[in-house]
Amino acid sequence: MTIQCRDLFKQPLPHLSLFFYLTWQGRPARLLLLLLLLPRGAGRLVFLSTTGSEKRRKRRGLRLLRRTLRGRRCLRRFEKKMKAVTEDHLYLDYVKQIGDCIFPLHSSVSLFLLSYCDCKTFRVFLVSSDETASNSHLTDKVRPRDLDICFIKKCELPLVVQSCCLPAVVEKNGRFCRAGLAVVLRHIIHKTYEADPSKEDILQLLGFKKTCLKACAEVSEWTRLCEISIPLAVENFLWASPERKTIPEEILQLEKKLGEPVRVHNDDKIRRQKVKQQKTFVRESNDVSSQDEKLTEDLEPCGADLELQVALSKLTLQKTQTATSREPSHIRKIKTSELPQLEHVFAEGLYFTLADVVLFPCIHHFLAFSKNNQVSISQLLLISNWYQRVQEVSGIKKAAAKCNMQMCQYVGSLSDEHLQSISVVPDKTEEEHEDVHFIGGPRPTMTKLMENGIKVKFSPHPCPSWVLDWDSLPTAVNPGKGKMSSDRALRKQQQLNNLVALVAKLAKPGDIVVDFCSGGGHVGIVVAHILPSCQVVLVENKELSLVRAKERSDELGLNNVWFLQANMDYFKGVFNIGVALHACGVATDMVIENCIKIRAGFVVSPCCYGFIQNTDKFAFPQSHQFKEVLSYKEHMVLCRFADQTAVQLPPERRQIGKHCMGLVDLDRAWNAERNNYSVQVISMEPETCSPKNNLIVGVPI
Repeated sequence: MTIQCRDLFKQPLPHLSLFFYLTWQGRPARLLLLLLLLPRGAGRLVFLSTTGSEKRRKRRGLRLLRRTLRGRRCLRRFEKKMKAVTEDHLYLDYVKQIGDCIFPLHSSVSLFLLSYCDCKTFRVFLVSSDETASNSHLTDKVRPRDLDICFIKKCELPLVVQSCCLPAVVEKNGRFCRAGLAVVLRHIIHKTYEADPSKEDILQLLGFKKTCLKACAEVSEWTRLCEISIPLAVENFLWASPERKTIPEEILQLEKKLGEPVRVHNDDKIRRQKVKQQKTFVRESNDVSSQDEKLTEDLEPCGADLELQVALSKLTLQKTQTATSREPSHIRKIKTSELPQLEHVFAEGLYFTLADVVLFPCIHHFLAFSKNNQVSISQLLLISNWYQRVQEVSGIKKAAAKCNMQMCQYVGSLSDEHLQSISVVPDKTEEEHEDVHFIGGPRPTMTKLMENGIKVKFSPHPCPSWVLDWDSLPTAVNPGKGKMSSDRALRKQQQLNNLVALVAKLAKPGDIVVDFCSGGGHVGIVVAHILPSCQVVLVENKELSLVRAKERSDELGLNNVWFLQANMDYFKGVFNIGVALHACGVATDMVIENCIKIRAGFVVSPCCYGFIQNTDKFAFPQSHQFKEVLSYKEHMVLCRFADQTAVQLPPERRQIGKHCMGLVDLDRAWNAERNNYSVQVISMEPETCSPKNNLIVGVPI
């Protein structure tokens, strides 16, 4: 093969290196283009020919080259557009940057997890309310390496994102959105593992049964502490004036949590191994002098070594060595209450989880600021030791370096006095003082209410005979054509008849209906199908349920349904009607509260009355009429007995349960009426469709 080369162009061409014209065995071959992708400007186009008129071949080659280049440019533009369409978009709030920290801290935490997972499957946008914000505002000091980040204005956000709190992730179709820190971080982990199944260590961040930070912040104190309380407390600490720099209460609460005994699913086995390890250490120490002093000094570190060994084995995805024989009988006979407690290695116990990833950037910025401003952290020894331990986890320092986080060194030794001091830190959830006038049971409480003129009031059903023609509806709409049993499907149809009838009565063309706690979308999809002129938003925290609802919507070809996986607090959109079927516990009160905030009507079916309890947002009883008569404990008696309406219970007991349900919902109705609402408590038709058959219907006046 003979090759002759001549330069055609003086200037380098981006992404293009070689242009060959080859002959083989002395005969002309077809024109062959070999386009190699190189760094911009790295290659120079060269022409190679052997026979014939070079000018003619050059002109022919240049024409083909120009056509090829135009096609390649179009292809690249198409690929770029397709990539933008198919990849998920991650939207993070941006307020300002201080040092190596982006505020709010939710954004810093999200970027840190992306760096730790080495995840490239998201297109990241920083959302700023500043109209002049641009990519130049993000300095190299805070811009994470290997992440392509763009600025976007709030007015440019997709509609579904504008209705929720950030951070948020929107899928390629633009109708499925995930919002809230915990939900978004869990989604990042799942997408990372989906893109590269070899990253099992990333999937392990979700913990045992993949439930780390899965519970809603409204019902889980731990999720609320990690997701909301500590990031917000650290932000306020960093923004406060220097003379007001005191350790936030939430940080002290975390210090207390780290000092509490660890609870894991196999703790009994590990605690017995700890006893065996301690006794082995005692036996060895008996052979040396001053054995009593040595035992006193070294026994506790020896115990802590077992927790660290178990944690490290988990981090390396290895199983701990199991003994070939059972523990000695004297260890097996030890009562569980007498076994030594396990100590924290990481935030949730022995294993490194998503909670550590969330807390690490927050605690890092807190400790770094405290060090630079001479704020004493001597009472945070457990947090300091945890902070050092997390740095030793594989990948943490690399992720910190990508995020330009300068690691701090804090080493402290724990004392018995410190452990005792954190054990007596007052708990915010401490029970109320005992009520000396409290008398248990529902009857004294109901009698007390009746003596004060408070009785159950059920309004007549406005449309008791309204039913859907279920047989004519598509399979994806009709629960009777799914996997439910025939009896359960019939009851579900009857429940939907009640809710959809009331929603249809309130709705007008163009209204937005929000199905809170939507689950698989039984209510929302039916409403979207029979009211095509309305937009329907399904809000649900459980991903699998919402994915199932989306599949049903896609099967029906509905284009008026939007999906939001988030806690209810993260939905901030404007709507006209809120609906919820069997919203558990305080979720009913959250639905009503969200509707009242924007003057929307509501149709709510409460459930799980026994889960009602005081929270940061709600104090029971709520209405002033009930507060004047009942204490918190007496109201809780009504809630507990309101759950006793199951069909297998005696009729008298079910009647008491129904009466208690009516009283609890009457308190909710009167509380809503204070906000200029007309509220009714009605029963579903027929009442046998569900043990929890109350409906609270409210319309703004």
